[in-house]
Amino acid sequence: MNRAFYTILLAQFLSALADNALLFAAIGLLLFFSAPEWYSPLLQTVFVIAYIVLAPLVGPFADALPKGRVMLIANTVKFAGCLTMLAGLHPLLAYAIVGIGAAMYSPAKYGILTELLPPEKLVVANSWMEGTTVAAIVLGAIIGGALINPQFAESILGRVGLSAVVIAPKFAIVAITSLYLGAALINLLIPRLPIDHILPSKSPLYVLYDFWHSFKLLWRDPLGQVSLAVTTLFWGVGATLRLLIIAWAALNLKYGLDQATQLTAASAFGIAIGSILAGKFVRLQRAISVLPAGILLGFVPIALIWVESLIPALLLLLLAGVLAGYFVVPMNALLQHRGHLLMGAGHSIAQQNFNENISILVLTGAYALMVRADWHIHTIILVFGLFISSVMTTIWLRHRNDIVH
Repeated sequence: MNRAFYTILLAQFLSALADNALLFAAIGLLLFFSAPEWYSPLLQTVFVIAYIVLAPLVGPFADALPKGRVMLIANTVKFAGCLTMLAGLHPLLAYAIVGIGAAMYSPAKYGILTELLPPEKLVVANSWMEGTTVAAIVLGAIIGGALINPQFAESILGRVGLSAVVIAPKFAIVAITSLYLGAALINLLIPRLPIDHILPSKSPLYVLYDFWHSFKLLWRDPLGQVSLAVTTLFWGVGATLRLLIIAWAALNLKYGLDQATQLTAASAFGIAIGSILAGKFVRLQRAISVLPAGILLGFVPIALIWVESLIPALLLLLLAGVLAGYFVVPMNALLQHRGHLLMGAGHSIAQQNFNENISILVLTGAYALMVRADWHIHTIILVFGLFISSVMTTIWLRHRNDIVH
């Protein structure tokens, strides 16, 4: 791995860290103003809408400019969204603006890997990328949870005489803006690479046609289909699991929001371990062999129903993370490899984001509806776990004999 790769890694880490910390700051803001309980899952929903609506545009945009410059522009949009939340815009609307920046950012940060590295390095590169993303999720949850803690915020604000005028969630948002600024500075150090796969026409109709053509191309390609299906499921599951853990911890462990957010560190740390194992032991040619780990994953959250103490909970969440990291990293690498060959890196990552975020939208939306309908959290967890295992079993039976080339 070269110096440019580590620069990209650091830039995306800081930006992702800010995204995740801001999620919990926004949840804290909603709680402070006594918003309805089902607004919290909607934060994730409004964040991902941009990935779906802008998918036809962000792929060509990422391929039409040097991807380091695209990352800088996208990070600026995220920073603007953070400032609007601080200025008093409703958290759902402000976080939607941050989602627009994230939708622009993703095709560039993953697409640049295929331009910078040879195919045989993609699994290892993705294990690093996944590991740092998971670290951002862990630290984002911990930092966000700590910053919205009223006692912590008051101790800091009291030293500068602002404890009476600044609430804890807004103190958290101020701190998070510095992370976006740091990411922007590092974006400036990413080297310019040759522009790849520029669209021959900028006509809106042609852009939509090109997006639809890429969509069909990936889903009809057997290797594109399996990698897209698995990564789509993974991100929908991951987003919903974070919300489930908070609700489950409140019932089974009697934890508040600041403590529950720290539990997500266990599953995130597990994903980092699984990512490292995949990078070390799984080659791109054997990517399909990791699918059974996804089948096992579904049974782990079901086991949480009977857990009422911290240590068993941490072990189960760690196991869930290891299984998830082990199967998603090779699938990400396989999708980038096939996408780069079939249509261009930015186009394929935009397709991945489009499908993944429809999954997030559907699963978090279903969770919000279940909460609003007063389903017991244990019932929701049971349905969620069985859904994961059944879908992964179907994918494995369909693709277990596929050969990567």
